[in-house]
Amino acid sequence: MIGQVREMMGGIEGRVRGMVARAIVRLVDDARRAQELQIELLADESQDAVERFQNYGLTSVPHAGAEALVVFAGGLRSHGVVLAVEDRRYRLTGLEDGEVALFDDIGNVIKLGRDAISVTAVTRLTVEAPAIEVTCDTADVTADRVTIASDVVELGGGGGQAVARVGDDVNLTTGKIISGSSKVSAA
Repeated sequence: MIGQVREMMGGIEGRVRGMVARAIVRLVDDARRAQELQIELLADESQDAVERFQNYGLTSVPHAGAEALVVFAGGLRSHGVVLAVEDRRYRLTGLEDGEVALFDDIGNVIKLGRDAISVTAVTRLTVEAPAIEVTCDTADVTADRVTIASDVVELGGGGGQAVARVGDDVNLTTGKIISGSSKVSAA
């Protein structure tokens, strides 16, 4: 009787032990509605098309060689789900308690720090929106060149008088711009 119980429990024990595993990512298929990974679990065990669950609003494509945490419902290795992927080769370090960051392998970082929110772009930062509004006490821009491509530029907000540019004609008696910009004004 005891031998039969041990035999029954042995199968359950194996399934429980096999419910969670570490794996190495080998390939990523990001074209599907749910990202699928090819993973290597043990030296002789690999699986294709394992779904990767990602948090809503966040997505990534891990490099081959990243580590994964895989769960198997009921301990059956036939249907695994990747819950997390970590790549210690590129992990951002040095954050303070409570800080959060998005980062990649080439150095792009968005950091929600204790004293500032900072964005570091390795090559270029592009913002696209129908409208952008910035409200602050002070704004500093440091650049080798600044270009504003706009049909209307209102310095000081809300329009105002036309602004003369270098080379524009100005009536020195009245101070009125004779041939100035119709697109740039200052309040």
